[in-house]
Amino acid sequence: MMENKITPEQIEGFSEHLRQSERSSGTIENYLRHVRAFAAWLGDRPVTRETAAGWKEHLIDTGYCPNTNNAMLGGLNRFFVLNGWHDCQVRNLRLQRQLFRDGSRELTRAEYDRLIAAAHALGRERLALLMETICATGIRVSEVQYITMEAVRQSRAEITLKGKIRTILIPGKLRRKLLKYAQQNKTVSGEIFLTRNGKGLSRKQIWAEMKAICKAAGVAASKVFPHNLRHLFARVFYRVCRDVAKLADVLGHSSIETTRIYLISTGSEHARELERTGLVV
Repeated sequence: MMENKITPEQIEGFSEHLRQSERSSGTIENYLRHVRAFAAWLGDRPVTRETAAGWKEHLIDTGYCPNTNNAMLGGLNRFFVLNGWHDCQVRNLRLQRQLFRDGSRELTRAEYDRLIAAAHALGRERLALLMETICATGIRVSEVQYITMEAVRQSRAEITLKGKIRTILIPGKLRRKLLKYAQQNKTVSGEIFLTRNGKGLSRKQIWAEMKAICKAAGVAASKVFPHNLRHLFARVFYRVCRDVAKLADVLGHSSIETTRIYLISTGSEHARELERTGLVV
């Protein structure tokens, strides 16, 4: 009986499959990293139901949070299905519905303002405007490429991802800032946020640049990453409109349940709400 072995050709085939499925670059990067991590842990052993279950136990013992474990197992299971190794799939960990958000990782409005101020103080104008763009529109870091001169002139960006198209409106104040920045950098068409070599900014570069200003801003590094700007946008937008369905459309979520995760309150917020009920006489 032929053993199931992971080869570089299979990983490359998986990468191509994900690209054809119109997965975002961030998702592809994560899936490939998870498969490679499993392959490194596996060594010369074949892929079997037992070794896959062993990997699951290894992840649990390593101390990853359940959501991270499930993300890593999800990517691996997709790889197994593509290669016809259906009997090697492992079940995700069962999660209790999250009641409260971890306040230690939540980026507040005051901290966001300090990040913008720190970026300006350090002469990182591109980074300051980039953070404002993500936070003011709610786009994913992988969608920054859709902020083009053409989009800014029309005050809207058409984002194509996972076979879906959604329209992102660009607020007037942000539009004026983007046009001024583009003029200063002599950008007349295409992407606005570019490297010195004229290439689009990568997810890793944006992440690294944000981390580099944490100390100057006085904000914990654990709170500073692009997706947290999207979370801040979601909370502020919902306070304004109180319409979770509209927020789901803006964020590009297929399920409102996904959007609700962005709106989970912290334990301290919940405690204040209980106090305001006034039910203890």
